[in-house]
Amino acid sequence: MELDGKTAVITGGASGIGLATAKQFAAAQVNLVLGDIEEAALEKVVDDLRGDGAHVIGLRTDVSVEDDVIALRDAALAEFGAAHVVFNNAGVAAGGAAIGTPTAIWNWLLSVNLDGVIHGLNAFVPLFLEQNVGHVVNTASLAGLGGAPGMGSYCASKFAVVGLSESLFQELLLSGKDVGVSVLCPGFVKTRIHESERNMPNELVSCNEDPVARMIAEMATTAVNAGIDASEVAAAVENAVRTNKFWILPHERSALRTTELRLEWMRGGPPMRFDLMGATQP
Repeated sequence: MELDGKTAVITGGASGIGLATAKQFAAAQVNLVLGDIEEAALEKVVDDLRGDGAHVIGLRTDVSVEDDVIALRDAALAEFGAAHVVFNNAGVAAGGAAIGTPTAIWNWLLSVNLDGVIHGLNAFVPLFLEQNVGHVVNTASLAGLGGAPGMGSYCASKFAVVGLSESLFQELLLSGKDVGVSVLCPGFVKTRIHESERNMPNELVSCNEDPVARMIAEMATTAVNAGIDASEVAAAVENAVRTNKFWILPHERSALRTTELRLEWMRGGPPMRFDLMGATQP
């Protein structure tokens, strides 16, 4: 896809990978529609990008609410007359083991990480198919390629995004339409995802005070701070959209090794082990 003059919609666009990708796209002369649940941060990002010459609008968006995502699509059509790329990027993380994590935490995490992607697909893919041009990018994770202790809920959400993206790829292939899909599976990136509790519903904050959850959060903070810069991920996202590449693997070595270890395990080899710090560098 040639990006100059196209319109891209990015959820979670006020920080982290979403913001870095917005800057990357702006440099490529892409019109931007940014959604984020943090309204003040979003307003500042929009002002800053406009100051740098970008064509951009922002809309407070809770991706767990389907009407919010539909409103984001409608805002893109109203402002720019089209939408060509949707980056279903908004996500949260919380300490949530496979056993013992409160149902309320599961529901919150899945409503953002999985339902948010589903809402993005439902809002944008029919439009892309109708106009016979478009590209979807869904943010998953290395945690969607291999299970990790203490991260059962997060891994489940990201495995789901990978599976959903693969299914969408096959459906688009059968459609014969000029619509692409990519799935982004980064390891640790220097973002604020380890501070997701800032957007956690107030009634759930006490659940996150569990000692095990706090220990996992501290480990994740160390790993995130040792990770790659979000700008590296943004460059990979732009390249995938331009070249219609399905897998976006900023930490390719870890992604491939994780998959190889799973295959060995499936063939009767030893269980795979999660290497936390190995997922910090490409």
